[in-house]
Amino acid sequence: MEFRPCIDIHNGSVKQIVGGSLKDQGDQARENFVASQDAAFFARLYQEYGIKNGHIILLNSAASPYYAETKKQALSALRAYPGGLQVGGGITPDNADEFLEAGASHVIVTSYVFQNGQIQYDRLQELARKTGRRNLVLDLSVRKKNDRYYIVTDRWQKYTNVELTEKTMEELSSYCDEFLVHAVDVEGKASGIEEPVVKLLGNWWKLPVTYAGGVHDFQDLERLKLLGRNRVHVTIGSALDLFGGHMRFEDVLRFVGKNEKE
Repeated sequence: MEFRPCIDIHNGSVKQIVGGSLKDQGDQARENFVASQDAAFFARLYQEYGIKNGHIILLNSAASPYYAETKKQALSALRAYPGGLQVGGGITPDNADEFLEAGASHVIVTSYVFQNGQIQYDRLQELARKTGRRNLVLDLSVRKKNDRYYIVTDRWQKYTNVELTEKTMEELSSYCDEFLVHAVDVEGKASGIEEPVVKLLGNWWKLPVTYAGGVHDFQDLERLKLLGRNRVHVTIGSALDLFGGHMRFEDVLRFVGKNEKE
């Protein structure tokens, strides 16, 4: 288990939001925290602590009037910590190079690959050729429907027909370097992890996988470590003291470091 930090950017500011509340119409989201510092501040902080493979997520669509400022923040963070952070949100073959050249270690993609409810393998192959497999992370963010977890796109607003399963991960694994999985229904709520999702991720272990969503306290981290078989990496948003929560950043790093030595 590794700690993977995050920088979520919405309407030009670093924020923590309730994931299920995000709407393109009016660029709305229910906010848990809005940082006074810019994205580059957090990038430099993560660099200072030597934490790699965190993710920057642009939460505005390219059509949003706020997108230019959100993108500016993302690029400044990438330049502040070259090679240390991944970036996602509206990534396509046309703009992937810009983010990689700005310093992203990987680009993170969902919506471009999942269109009309299905995996579009032609798009996935095109993207993998453009970025290189080792620079591509697939975001398999999910929401629950009929007691199953389905991948969602377009800033978590649209369901696909693709269920998160070990078979799905196996099929996609040859195209990417890592997976990122947001459990959207608990994202930003700090109300506990989605245990079935974590258990599934722990059972499938061929590529690095980062779980995001619902971590509330160190008991959740213990549970995540157990269910994820110490294989699943974790990001913490609203519960972290950097973003107004009660879990101390340094304590999280010590906890994860301790687990790695066990």
